[in-house]
Amino acid sequence: MKKSSAKSKARPEGKAAVDRHFRSLPPRARLGLEKVRRAIKAAAPGAVEGFSYGMPSFKLNGRSLVCYEAFKEHSSFFPMSGRIVSQLAGDLKRYSTSRGTIRFPHHRPPPAALIRKLVKARVAEMEEKY
Repeated sequence: MKKSSAKSKARPEGKAAVDRHFRSLPPRARLGLEKVRRAIKAAAPGAVEGFSYGMPSFKLNGRSLVCYEAFKEHSSFFPMSGRIVSQLAGDLKRYSTSRGTIRFPHHRPPPAALIRKLVKARVAEMEEKY
């Protein structure tokens, strides 16, 4: 599990690498992130798993869609956009947030419906931008 700062380091790409990473996490953190992972896949079935910024991520059309990771004291979801966090601030009141980060306890990830909403907003933003 990571400390509070994300270090960028080269990792092998793909689902198998993410699976290996998940096996290295404490059970509580792993279970929460597996829920997040399933919700992301449901919202963006064409997205490809891998690593970005040293964290498990999904890419869509070769561009970073979202990242997520377990840290020592919490887990985080990164929609790769401060705009998304601002747009959905009302839905995120229960969570600690910063410009592009949503933090949550390992054992209590955001509901799948909220993750899907965040991912779909990010997909829409990417379509608009690119």
